[in-house]
Amino acid sequence: MAYRIGLTGNIGCGKSSVGEMLQALGAEYIDADRVVHELYRPRSPESERVVARFGPAILGPDGTIDRRKLGQIVFRDPQALKDLEALLVPEVRARVRRRVAASTAPAVVVDAIKLLESGLADEMDAVWVVTCTPEQQVQRLMETRGYSRQEAEARIAAQPPQEGKVERADVVIDNSATLEQLRRQVERIWAELVPKVQGQW
Repeated sequence: MAYRIGLTGNIGCGKSSVGEMLQALGAEYIDADRVVHELYRPRSPESERVVARFGPAILGPDGTIDRRKLGQIVFRDPQALKDLEALLVPEVRARVRRRVAASTAPAVVVDAIKLLESGLADEMDAVWVVTCTPEQQVQRLMETRGYSRQEAEARIAAQPPQEGKVERADVVIDNSATLEQLRRQVERIWAELVPKVQGQW
C-alpha cells in the first residue's frame, strides 16, 4: 500500500502548491477540491441536491454550479455551509478512498481542506498542515481568485482557526515566505521521509 499523506491547511495557505510539488517528486496527488468540481457537473445526483437546497440562481449559463455564487451564500451563513457539506462530503470521501486504494504510486497525497473534519485524517499515515499569516491568505485569495477583500475575509472567517489543524499535524509547512523557500522545505521533508518508508517504495 502507498504511504498516505493527508495534506490540509486553511484557504489561501498554499496547500495545492505543496501537493503539486509532492506530485513532481513522485507522489500521486488527489485533490478533494477537484472531486467537488466533478460533483458540480450538471445532472449529477449531488449537483441536483445542491440546486434543490440553494435554488437555480447558483447555476451558471452551462448548467454547472457557479462556485462563486454558491460561496456568496454559504460563507455568510454557517447553517447553509453545514448543509452544503452534508450534501457533498460523504461522496467526496468515498471517491477519495477509492482513488487511494487504487493508487500504484509509492506515496499518495490527499489534499483536503476538510481532511480532519471528514475523518480522512484518521486513515492517513501522516498529516501535513500548510500555514501562513491571515493577511497573506487575504492577499492570495484576492490575487489568485479575484475575490474582493470582503469575500476573502468571509471565506477565511468561515473556517476553523489554523491552530486546530496545527495541533493535529505531524508536519507543519510554513508558507509565509517565497515559493522557492516553500519548495526547499517540501524537498527537505520529502528527502527525510523516503528512508522511513523505504519498504513501500
